[in-house]
Amino acid sequence: MPKIKTRRGAAKRFDITGTGKFKRRKQNLRHILTKKNAKRKMRLGQSAIVDATNAPAVKRMCPYL
Repeated sequence: MPKIKTRRGAAKRFDITGTGKFKRRKQNLRHILTKKNAKRKMRLGQSAIVDATNAPAVKRMCPYL
């Protein structure tokens, strides 16, 4: 059986934790930052876990991650 190709864009966006969950960046921290308060920007800078409903799709995109 042939090897599965990895979606390179997805491989750059996701990382795997020690327990096998996928880690992702939060959105809304690229521009229009003046109206967002410091607390909100600090929370947006922290990583988040991919939701359980989206995890199988990420696994299909990155089979060897």
